[in-house]
Order: sequence, then structure tokens, then C-alpha cells
Amino acid sequence: MMTLYLSMAGFALATSISPGPVNVMALSSGTAHGLRATLPLVAGSTLGFVLLLVLAGMGLAELLRGWPLVATFTRWAGVGFLLWMGWALWTSGGGVAAGHPPPAPSAWQGAAMQWLNPKAWVAALAGAGVYAGDDAARLWSLAAVYAVVCGLSIGVWAYAGARLRPLLADARRMRLFNRVMASLLAASAIPIGLAV
Repeated sequence: MMTLYLSMAGFALATSISPGPVNVMALSSGTAHGLRATLPLVAGSTLGFVLLLVLAGMGLAELLRGWPLVATFTRWAGVGFLLWMGWALWTSGGGVAAGHPPPAPSAWQGAAMQWLNPKAWVAALAGAGVYAGDDAARLWSLAAVYAVVCGLSIGVWAYAGARLRPLLADARRMRLFNRVMASLLAASAIPIGLAV
């Protein structure tokens, strides 16, 4: 049984710590607002993913296959949301130095990012399929493992952003950093828009 949990944890770590829209947002928020103000984003993203995982394990994928219009709407909503978040970052103007940063992303925004994130969908569907199958106890075990690993992984990105904060105290550097992060968010929307 311990081998199964270690395998689940390894899978959760690989899918949670790798770069993606949620981690880019956590890094950016940590830089602009600090770790404490970014914790709601971390918590919301984690809970949003765990809910997605549990629902995927309970047959959400089958439901969406029967309603392709819902899947298409979700895909384009994801593109729009990522582009909107990217635009907000691009136009933020170096708020740390100016003393007027835009508000930190909320827990709801973190959860929405997971539901509109193709990386999260792939991880949830693959994880539920490989580790849980039709076994509800294993699904809940995987959800518990993911709750810990995903939260810590996103938290690492937020912490890294908070550690970068002193280096970006200059408004020009912060603006450049925000624009790089905005470009990464916009680029992460491309695979969603191209998905068939």
C-alpha cells in the first residue's frame, strides 16, 4: 500500500510543480503581493483541483463526452480567462514599487484557473483513471495526496515569487517581470485554443 501512495505522490508532484498557468499566477502574485496575500490563491487552486479530480473520478469526463458543446464552451472560457489574467498583469505597471498593486488573486480565481486549465484536466483524468479506476476509496486517497502535494507545490511557486520581491522593487523591473509573466499566461492559452 505504501508503494501505491508513493506512486500517487510522485505523480501528483510531477503534475503540480511543473510550470503552468496556475503556477505562473502564484509566482506573479507572490512577487506583487507577498506570500501571505497569495495564500488564498494557493488554497483556492488546490481545492479547485481536488474537486476537479474527484468529479473526474466520478464520471465527469463521460458526461462531457455526451455534451460536446459544454466542453467547447469550457475550452474557450479558459482561453478568455487566461488572456484576461495576462492582460491584467501586462497593464499592471509595476505596482510593488508604486505602492498600488492590483488586488491579489482570490481563492475563487485560483479555483477557476484550475477548472479552465487543460493541464489540470489532463492530470485529473489521468490520475483518476490510473490510480482510482472504479475504486472510491482509492479516489479519495488520491484526492488527499493531491491536496497536500498540490498545495505545497503551488505554495513553492508563491514563495519563490515572494523571495523575488526585493529584486523587483524597481517599478521598471517589476513591469518587465509582469509582462514576461503575462506573456507566459497568454502562451499557455494557445494549446487550449488549438485543442480539437
